[in-house]
Amino acid sequence: MTVVSGLIKNLALLLICIIFNSPAQAQTNKSNGAWPKQAIRIVVTFTPGGAPDVLARVLAESWQQSLGVPVLVENRPGYGGNIGADLVAKSEPDGYTLLIGTVGIHAINGALYDKLAFHPIHDFTPISFLASTPNVLVVNKKLGVNNLHELIELAKAKPNELTFGSSGVGTSLHMSGELFKEMAGVQIRHIPYKGRAQSLPDLISGRISMLFDNLSSSLPLIKSGEVQALAVTTLKRSPAAPEIPTMAEQGLPGFEATSWFSLMAPANLPPGLQKRLNTLTRQALNQADVKNKLLASGLDPAPGSPQDLSKLIQSETNKWGRVIYRSGAKLEQ
Repeated sequence: MTVVSGLIKNLALLLICIIFNSPAQAQTNKSNGAWPKQAIRIVVTFTPGGAPDVLARVLAESWQQSLGVPVLVENRPGYGGNIGADLVAKSEPDGYTLLIGTVGIHAINGALYDKLAFHPIHDFTPISFLASTPNVLVVNKKLGVNNLHELIELAKAKPNELTFGSSGVGTSLHMSGELFKEMAGVQIRHIPYKGRAQSLPDLISGRISMLFDNLSSSLPLIKSGEVQALAVTTLKRSPAAPEIPTMAEQGLPGFEATSWFSLMAPANLPPGLQKRLNTLTRQALNQADVKNKLLASGLDPAPGSPQDLSKLIQSETNKWGRVIYRSGAKLEQ
């Protein structure tokens, strides 16, 4: 009887092992606690120093402390964010490769480019909204204009002579310029860059006339007097720079173009991992020191649910699709 009892006990243990090592259970374990076992990579689709890079490094620092694994920030600039986004879209949905999503990648490029190597919505799993920042119109100080009205008058007097830069085709900064052209009735030429590291020096030197940039990126140069800010692109003035008037205040009522950033993963991320990443993001951005740091930089952190992020992306896709259609802008990938 003792031998029989031992055999039964061993068989029971074997059955338990088989159940807990089945593929389904392994996936459950992976999404409920086994992750992370290795370094996590956060891909930023622009050069270092800008708002998406700042957000990625804030998350990386917080997660490294709480998770105990390296969290690496990888900058993959180019094609309005499409290069880095394509990399993440084609990665394994295992929580180890993530993307700082932008309004350009997920709400603009689908309408702007004839062909994309990825789908801006279907190829990603939304994790959380991260933060938003006003865009700001800054000009070269030697341009000789002091407000938006004077800039519009100068642009009308010199059609296609003035230039505006942005951090890339398809970004909200590019679209801010297209919206400005449409609403002000001016013709100015777009000069795209890979990021602020290249565009701001050209603005200061006078190689370009003006630049649409994230307020958080340009604020130090505005405060130092190296460039002149004419307007922010939100409906209300920014608490980070309340002295800068809005576009709407200066004769373009309803003008609104906000840069926002999100955390995205490849499509088909397990729900357990999606939930855990959302929780980690909320915890990081709700820390008082982190919030104060971002607010002082012109970024407004507002982490939320994946569902809210999906609704925002759909709404912004509709809005910018109409702007692109009216402007006639269309590009080949």
